[in-house]
Order: sequence, then C-alpha cells, then structure tokens
Amino acid sequence: MHLDPQEFVADMAGFLGWYYVVVAACNAGAVWYCIARRRFFWMLVWAAVTVGFAVAAYQAFDGRAIALDEAVKTQIDAFIGPVSFTVGTFVFLVVMYLGRSFFVLPAVAWAGLNAALLFMGVSMTDPEFAAVVTKPDNVPIVAMVFLLGIFTWWGTAQAVENDRRLAQGRPPLEKDYDQKVLVWPDVVYLELIGMIIATVVLLVWSLAIQAPLEEPANPVVTPNPSKAPWYFLGLQEMLVYFDASIAGVILPVLMIVGLMAVPYLDFNEKGDGYYTIKQRRFAYIVFQFGFLQLWILLILIGTFMRGPNWCFFGLYEFRDPHKIVAASNIKLSELFWSVGLGQSVPQVAAGAGFIVRTATIIWREIAGLTFLGVYFVALPVLLSRTLLRSFYRQMGVTRYTIMIFMLLMMLMLPIKMVLRWTLNVSYIVSLPEYFANF
Repeated sequence: MHLDPQEFVADMAGFLGWYYVVVAACNAGAVWYCIARRRFFWMLVWAAVTVGFAVAAYQAFDGRAIALDEAVKTQIDAFIGPVSFTVGTFVFLVVMYLGRSFFVLPAVAWAGLNAALLFMGVSMTDPEFAAVVTKPDNVPIVAMVFLLGIFTWWGTAQAVENDRRLAQGRPPLEKDYDQKVLVWPDVVYLELIGMIIATVVLLVWSLAIQAPLEEPANPVVTPNPSKAPWYFLGLQEMLVYFDASIAGVILPVLMIVGLMAVPYLDFNEKGDGYYTIKQRRFAYIVFQFGFLQLWILLILIGTFMRGPNWCFFGLYEFRDPHKIVAASNIKLSELFWSVGLGQSVPQVAAGAGFIVRTATIIWREIAGLTFLGVYFVALPVLLSRTLLRSFYRQMGVTRYTIMIFMLLMMLMLPIKMVLRWTLNVSYIVSLPEYFANF
C-alpha cells in the first residue's frame, strides 16, 4: 500500500531532525579542527555547512523536511537499472583511482561524506527508500557501507602519501611508527577502551532498534523475497547468472583457493609492510575491483535493489509483490543459430551413436565453445606477449597460468552479468545431456 508522502514526512520528523543534528555536530567538529589548524577558509566553509544542516534539522522537526521532487526520484529510478548501476559503479571506481591524489584530500573526502549524508537524509523522506534502509536487518549494512568508504579512503590516502614520500626518496609513513609498544599496559589499555565503546554501541543499538525477529518458521509459507544473510547475498545474486554448481561451489572454492595462492604467486618484493599503490599497482587494482565491484556490489544489489520475486527495483520504486519480469532467457547456442543465422538449433537424433551424438552436441555449442576457447586459451597467450609480458617473464609458465585463470574467472562474472541483462543469455555453453551448464 502506498503511503502519503506528506504524512510520512510528518511521521519521520523526529528521526530526520536528530539525524541532521548529528550531521551538523560532526561538521561543527570539523570547524573546531580547522580553527586548531588555522585553516580559516575551510573553517568558514564547514561553518556554512553546519548552519545548513542545522536549518535542515529545524525544518525536519517542524515537519517540513527537505525532500526530493517526485520527478527527480522517477528519473533516478529510470536511470538506475542493472546495467547502468553496474557499469556506473565501475566507471566511478576508475575515476576515483585515476584521480586518487585529489579525492583523498581531507576537504574533498569530507565534502563527499557530507554529500552522501545529505542524499541519505533527503531520500529518507521517501517511504519506499526508508522502508528498505531502516529495516532492522539492513541498518548494520548501511553503517558498514559508510565505514567501508571511510576505511577505503583512509588506506588510499596513506598509500598516496607513501607514494609521494617514496618519489622524494623518503621512507614511508609506517617507518615513523616503528617504535616498540609494551603489551601491558599500553595495548591492553587500548583494547579495554575499544571493548567498552563496542559494548556501549551494542547497548544503545539494542535499545534503539527493534530486533529483526519474525514469527516461527512455517514450512508452508515462504517469505517473498527469501534472502540469505548479507554475507551470503553475493552468492545468492550469482545464482541469477550462473548454474548452481558454479555459483554455489566452483566460484566460492576458487575464491578461497585464489586467496591462499596469492602469497605463492606474488613476485613483487616491494610494498611489504606499508601502504602503496604505485609499487603494487596490479595487485591493488585486482583486489579493489574484485572486492568492491564483484563482491560488495552484489551485496548492495541483493540488499537494497532486490525485492519480491527477486525482481530489480529502483531506490524509490514501490516494492510491488505482484511484479513479475517475463523470463526470456536464451542460450548462446539459440542466439547464434536462431537469431544470428536464422536456422534451427542442431538437435541430437534419437538413437544416435556416441560419436554422432558428441559431434552434434559440439556443433550445437560451437559458438559458446569458441568463446570459451578464445577467452581461456587464446587471450592468456595474447596477454603474455603484450600487456602482461613482464608478468609472464617473472612469474614463469605455471604461476602465470594460475594467475591468469583466476583473473579471467573473476572477470567472467561482470561479463556474464552484462550478457544476462542485455541479451538475456542464460548459458554460454549448455550441456543438459551431461548435467553441465556454463
């Protein structure tokens, strides 16, 4: 049932008011910091931001919280589709990487955090957005998203600073903190403080947010949507694009084995014990892309954009339980033979011998097999002689083969996602005769 936006804003007045008060207080802390560092220009900037959030808090308490126009929300929902969201986040990561020296500046990072908090505040006036974000199961995920952004910025900022110092012939920042610290009382004292803070946070959390308990499990009634815990939502989202054996077994095993193999595959002796990007550029790009784009992104999609019947919904779109997307999956073999060549897909004749049957299956799946052959055989050889020539020479055949296989399997996920969303390709190679699909 749709809620009246004005009534909903009135109901959210107290929450949004205190939300803006907290944000204004954080910016007041930034003002105090700038005064202590004698940065008067930024003091004026953050003072103005503090006043702006204070005004927003006053309006929220008065029932007139800042809200997005319905036309703007409609445009955002129309733009944020599966393909645009995935490609857009990839472009965003590329821009952040190329301009990292600018984006790690404290003023720029603080401005970005304020923009994200403002967007969160104005979006909370929408009933559908608020229902998803304030769901007790999703509250810690929202917090972790912000914490992930903060710690990613923190590590990147240290890496950029170390790259600058190394370029000047100076030691990294970590060398300034290599003095020994006594376990007792220094480390134990800090751990005690951390434990007390964590306990207070958990107590306040448990008092402020209702526990996400539901009725006793009923085998007759299945929740719609039925979602796994957040740390398994990435695997559940993979099931949309891959066969269960691949998404549930092969890919998780390759993740674990790949992480175990990293120390044995790495040949770069630089960047040991300190943050750096320039000295570990390849490792940094691969791990950031794999973690942020291929894992965190899937969790965000599964948490905030998957609704009833596992349909994709916009940020402000009504979670209609009756929404059903027509399944128009097509195998690559069908796309190649029927759509591309205008011919019927080769079928295995009844009673055919083993050789004829195998030849027919190979001919039917020739497009997918060719794609996999080029992707997993020809492309690694081509890369070893061009872009990854130095890696091939230093790693050797065995380590290079393992490394490039892991990398290509990782890239297969976004490729399959784009194929699924644009061409509705369900399987690149389908072998139902052998209970195997890829």
